[in-house]
Amino acid sequence: MLTRRCFLIGSMVALLALALSPSTAVAHNVSKRDASFVQSNKGTAIGPFLYLGAKHMVTGYDHILFLVGVIFFLYRLKDIVQYVSLFTLGHSTTLLLGVFGHVRANPYLIDAVIALWVVYKAFDNMGGFQRFLGFQPNTKGAVLVFGLFHGFGLATKLQELTLSQNGLVTNIISFNVGVEIGQVLALTAVLIGLSYWRMQGGFLKHAFATNTALMTGGFILLSYQLAGYLAQ
Repeated sequence: MLTRRCFLIGSMVALLALALSPSTAVAHNVSKRDASFVQSNKGTAIGPFLYLGAKHMVTGYDHILFLVGVIFFLYRLKDIVQYVSLFTLGHSTTLLLGVFGHVRANPYLIDAVIALWVVYKAFDNMGGFQRFLGFQPNTKGAVLVFGLFHGFGLATKLQELTLSQNGLVTNIISFNVGVEIGQVLALTAVLIGLSYWRMQGGFLKHAFATNTALMTGGFILLSYQLAGYLAQ
């Protein structure tokens, strides 16, 4: 009993700590060191861009929160692979479209929408749509849409940097592949945590409270983004 409670409390605190961290004012922010490398790079750099893509995903708290919500009630590997593939499709499409097609949007508003998707998935896991609205949204479609916004959110940050055209296509593709590598790492960590919790028992008993914490984190992220947008 003590182990289960500690795991639950630890999970909720971790989720809220991510959301409350001052460094989360802009979800897809690029560190000064990484930005300096990207702007100074003048040729093909597959390895470094793979690393940067993986780093972005592993440290992307918004994606991790949403990932927890998506696989919270998924038990079959087949289903998990389907959802991850949909996210990959959406993310890759808008990342490439944003960088190469020069499609622009306000980064704060994009990240605010991403925060809303975290709230959406937590509400869905709590049975809110069926209980209060009388219908069940298409979860796979929601994951695809989230992927589209997530990729576009990162594209808005890359657009702020001066990218060398020499090797740009290879570097951006490498970055995108790195994102998927990072996603596998993040997914593995989340699956290990959830699987351990499920084996301890009491998973369903505390599911509502955990998703309440998840939703709270989403609302906090949303408030940060809207505050940043209004303060521009």
